[in-house]
Amino acid sequence: MEIQKQLKSHGAWVGKWTFILAATGSAVGLGNIWGFPYKAGTNGGGAFVLIYLGCILAIGLPIMVSEIVIGRRAGNSPVNAMRRVAVDSNTTPLWRFVGWSGIFAGVLILSFYSVIAGICLNYIFISATSSGALSATDQFSNVISSPLNLLFWHTVFMTLTALIVSAGIKDGIGRMVKILMPLLGMLMIFMVIYAMINGDFNKAMTFLFAPDFSNVTSDTLLQAMGQAFFSLGLGMGSIMAYGAYMPKDQSIVSNSFTVASLDTLVAIVAGIAIFPIIFAFSLEPNSGPGLVFVSMLSAFNQMQYGQFVGPLFFILLSVAALSSSISLLEPGVAYLSEEGILPRKRSAEIIAFVAWVLGIGSALSFNIWSDFHLISDRNFLDSMEFITNQVLLPLGGMFIAIFVGWFMKKSLITDEIGAMNKVLYMLWRFFVKFIAPLSVAYIFYRQFF
Repeated sequence: MEIQKQLKSHGAWVGKWTFILAATGSAVGLGNIWGFPYKAGTNGGGAFVLIYLGCILAIGLPIMVSEIVIGRRAGNSPVNAMRRVAVDSNTTPLWRFVGWSGIFAGVLILSFYSVIAGICLNYIFISATSSGALSATDQFSNVISSPLNLLFWHTVFMTLTALIVSAGIKDGIGRMVKILMPLLGMLMIFMVIYAMINGDFNKAMTFLFAPDFSNVTSDTLLQAMGQAFFSLGLGMGSIMAYGAYMPKDQSIVSNSFTVASLDTLVAIVAGIAIFPIIFAFSLEPNSGPGLVFVSMLSAFNQMQYGQFVGPLFFILLSVAALSSSISLLEPGVAYLSEEGILPRKRSAEIIAFVAWVLGIGSALSFNIWSDFHLISDRNFLDSMEFITNQVLLPLGGMFIAIFVGWFMKKSLITDEIGAMNKVLYMLWRFFVKFIAPLSVAYIFYRQFF
């Protein structure tokens, strides 16, 4: 009865595809649009893709299923979900600190993610009005050198995120993902068709997918594993929070597989959309973040109808960013509202404000704080990214796998997973208990030792 009350207080997804769209939106972000294609192209192309898919199956899916199992079992925010399932499994409630770690990581990520997403919003208008008088490099320098400009767009994006989350599960997040994710799909299809017609499609396909094992190094596996883990948004409580709103008649395993497949598909399609244009205009394909803000704008300035295609591309980026940002804010909001500490709307406003204040440091990292190092040689933004992506998230994912694999009662797990092929179940248990936590531990170890 208590679980049902909690579900009513938050709401539940309406329809099977709402959870899938929301979870996919949580996973799909700016990293998918340029991060995956760039890493694939510089790590053996098709060879990297195969390794990445193996990591999704061996690490990503087992941990994703684990997070959803915990979330739906408790019907609570990540903090209370970990605590309640731990108590029901006759183990220490201190496991709730894994939930706290996820919420903390989500707020930190949102703080700098909003600044980058704000630049994407800004570029919608820049790409529509750019005449080519300024080089794309100079244009980007102008954007990031102005603290007021960065803070304005940072504020706009954070406000949009808070408004959506404050409206609730059904009327806010649920309604928006039904709009945002189909829009994301349509924009990506348009960009792919445009790239096929106007770009160097053959060269892009060779760059992305021709297996070149000579470029595969010991670091390639680490990059593929890291991309698989972080791309799915695991370890930050988002998937666990979304799992709490999943109706009991839906299959956790099949939904998880669908989300992982869609997330991977978006990453691959992004490469198919971007690189034909990059190669058609003889631009540098491995320029990292500059691939989006410098190389792509340079291409739009040169191409026919660039002032129409450019804004669509940056709308695509902004939609991907927004679908991820709402999932970063939701776990903390869910906790405050279900505890009765604050109403949902006020919870969203306060946590968003905290993230906004932290984001000021990231915005200033591009200009007046560029020489301020918070951690060793990292500026404020890079420090936030390091703390979250390389410390909190891998630790969170590893402990979730350990908890489900070694401490959570089998009866609770089977109640949530339901009817499942015995061989598949045993295989999943093996990967959760051994492969996933050891793999994440290995990534963590290699980053520090």
